[in-house]
Order: sequence, then C-alpha cells, then structure tokens
Amino acid sequence: MAGRCIVINVVGLTPAGLDHAPRLRSLAEEGGHLPLVPPLPAVTCTAQATMLTGLPPDRHGVVGNGWFWPELDQVLFWRQPHSLLGAAAPWQGRPIRAASLFWWFNLNSTADIWVTPRPSYGADGAKRFGIQSGPPGLAAHLEERLGPFPFASFWGPRAGLSSTGWIAGAASAVLDGPNSPDLLLAYLPHLDYDFQRFGPGHADAQDRIREVDDVAGALAEKARSEGYAVLVVSEYGLEDVDRAVLPNLALREAGLLEVRETPFGEVLEPGASRAFCVCDHQIAHVHLHEDQAEGPVREILESLPGVADFVAGADRAGIGLDHPRAGHAVLLAESGSWFAYPYWLVDADAPDFARTVDIHRKPGYDPCELFLDPTLTAPRLRVARRLLASRLGFRTLFDVIPLDPSLVRGSHGLPPVDPSRGPVVLASEPGLLPEQANVLQMGRVRDLMISATS
Repeated sequence: MAGRCIVINVVGLTPAGLDHAPRLRSLAEEGGHLPLVPPLPAVTCTAQATMLTGLPPDRHGVVGNGWFWPELDQVLFWRQPHSLLGAAAPWQGRPIRAASLFWWFNLNSTADIWVTPRPSYGADGAKRFGIQSGPPGLAAHLEERLGPFPFASFWGPRAGLSSTGWIAGAASAVLDGPNSPDLLLAYLPHLDYDFQRFGPGHADAQDRIREVDDVAGALAEKARSEGYAVLVVSEYGLEDVDRAVLPNLALREAGLLEVRETPFGEVLEPGASRAFCVCDHQIAHVHLHEDQAEGPVREILESLPGVADFVAGADRAGIGLDHPRAGHAVLLAESGSWFAYPYWLVDADAPDFARTVDIHRKPGYDPCELFLDPTLTAPRLRVARRLLASRLGFRTLFDVIPLDPSLVRGSHGLPPVDPSRGPVVLASEPGLLPEQANVLQMGRVRDLMISATS
C-alpha cells in the first residue's frame, strides 16, 4: 500500500524562524529539517513550479510571478492554468489520489481535488470574490462547512490570518472526506503579509510566526492522526529592505519607455517601448526592442542605486534564467533593495488601477497593495462607502492603495546569503529527508513527495 503525505507550504518560514514556532520545531526534532536552496527568482510561482516539477526555471519556464507575452504584447502576472507548468506534477502518471489546495497552477489541475481563488467579473465591471474547485461541487461544500472564503484576507490591505486558517480548515475537511487523497498540498501564506509590509525584523514578527505555527501545527497533528507523513516547506525567506528601485522610471526619463495616454491614466506600451522592465520583487526582466542596443540600457540601469547586476544574453544561463520567457537581461537587486514597477513621471498620470488591488493589470508585482494609502483621510471609511456602493449595484473604484513604494519594508527573490534566513523543509519522520545532507535543492522536494507516497 502506498504511503500518504501532506505537504504544508508555510510561506516565509526559515530555519531561524523555527525558534519561534514551537509546534513545527517539535515536528522537526522528530524527523529533521534542512535549509532549501531556492531557484532564482525566489518568488511564489517560480518556487512552486520548481517544487512541483523538480526542474529549474530555464526548463519549466516559470521565470517569475509574471512575464512579458510578446504574442499578446502584454505583461501578465499571476496566471493560474495548470498547463503553464510545462512538466509533470508529482502525482501525474502514478496510481495515487492527489489534492492541491491553493497552490499555484491549480486551475483545471490534473490533481483529483483542487481549490483555487478565482473571482468572477460582470459585464458591467463588477467583481465578485469566489473560489473554484475540482470536482465542481467541492467549493460550495467547503464554504458551507467553513463559511465563505475570506478573500479580502488572502491579499490586499486586510490580508492576514483568516485566509490561512480557512485553507487549513479546508485541508482538514478534505482529510475527513470519503475519498481522502494520498498526497495533499496546502498553501498557508500568513507570514508573507506583514513580512512584506514591515520586514521580517519588525517588532511583531515573532507573533506572526507563532500564529502560523498554531495553524500549521494543528493541521500537521490532524494529518498525523490520520496516518499521514508530514512535510513542511517554504518558498523563500524575506529580508528587510529600505530602498525601492524604479528602473522603468529611469527608462522613461531616457526616452526608451513608451506609454499610451488614456482617460484613465498612462498605460505602459511594451511593444512600442525600446526598453522596459518586468519588476518582480528583487529581480527585473529587461526587455529590449529588437533594434535597441544593449549598451545604453545597461549603462542607465547599472547606474541606479540598489542594482547589483545586469545579466544579459547567454550569461543568463549562469543564473538559471536562459529561457525565451526571460528578459534579454535580468536585473538583480542589492541586498536591502527591491524593484518597483511604476513608470509615470507624476502621480497624477498614474493609471487608475495603480491605486487599486489589481494584480492582473499591473505590469509588475506591487506590494503596495498590502497597504491603505496613509495620505487619505479615514481610508477605512472610504473603503466602507465604496463597498456599500458596489453592493447597491454602482460601479465603484476602490482607489485606496498608495503609490509610494518606500512604504514596503520586506522583500525576497535573491538566494539567501545566510541559509538560516532562507526557505526550509522539515519532516515528521526520520527517513523522509536524505541522510548526510546539509542543504537540499528546492527541486528535490518533488522527489520527497514521490518517495513519501510510494
């Protein structure tokens, strides 16, 4: 009979963080733990694709949380289809039942059971939060049991513990189901929020670790009581940052980046630009027009404070990003710095979506979405009024997100200088992790899943 295993993804957990996570530390003391070596970039989509396929980014093709799609002339972030993985997940082609709860690339997944966040959009521009599942009735069953999925706490200014608790409850419900899986993956994002808002060194960081430890620890104990081995993984460690680097603004000022003026603000025009950057935490993909020389762009971007390296062309192979989806060059940030996407010269020209939570239209990752604009008077009252208007059927713009990237105090994406501050894998039983290893490449997590369910 095949073994059974649950894989709990506690985003942002590090070996050093286990000092403040007594339940998970106790688990690690039984079965062991190892620092993980993440891919570059160490971001959600790339890390999860690496764990699921066992391949590096230059082979699975997930070069970030988003990338430039030249055939569409668009930068698109946070695409969900399972087909984007480009390689087999650890359950494919094997006689096991698998469940994937809120891991990325879940839409129409090949897993037997899957749940993913997916809002619905009306023809009038209205947006309704929701989740989608396979089998289709599972989402309704889980919301009947647990209440509506707390979407507002999954991302945005109210992001916090509630969504992590709901996902853990969903995992517990799946374990209790009549066709419980052999392999269950659950994604618990809680640490990501305040660690990006305020940095992992902020005063309440230990409290956030203890909160997620309670949730993850209870889920692990539940799974063990049902006969499951437990693996706990994380995707990256975060670091404190104090500098936002704006490479697109520099390219705009040099006349290399083009925008289209619209009634709703300036919109980036990738196809018309001689150079632009897809910013994603501490890396940025640099795209050049086919007849744009590299030299002037390199000179502009390398001169920016906070830029550590400009890795171009064939040299991208040395950082594992020699792939058609990657930029002509890849910018790497210095420690303590990160790349912000804004390209407008004055805030009055920013596109209207810049001041909203809109992860799909922004041509780069925007952690400012975790904040309410501190320059607004009574911002929560502003949100309440807009929410009421939306529920009454009026088209409403939730323009409460700040444009100031200096508010962000934590980031990730670079390999950790200190492995104790990077991602980690821990196991509930001896033998689940390789013996004599001091660290583990993140791609080996796929092997651990297969071994635990064989």
